[in-house]
Amino acid sequence: MAHYIIDSKDTVRGAAKKFGISKSTVHKDVSERLLTINKALAIEVRRILDENKAERHIRGGMATKMKYSEKNKAM
Repeated sequence: MAHYIIDSKDTVRGAAKKFGISKSTVHKDVSERLLTINKALAIEVRRILDENKAERHIRGGMATKMKYSEKNKAM
């Protein structure tokens, strides 16, 4: 799962959907459990997750923009 997040730069939600598990499980696995297994990999995943978190407001704004531009086209 950690390699998938690193390779795809996917979000916790995206990884959860891909692997069919909850977001909480993904977050706990890559944030806590992975630290005890492979600290270097955990740090790399944390970097991706922090980057995704920093960009979250931008993706939300773009989704809203797309939603309303589609509604205006239909009218």
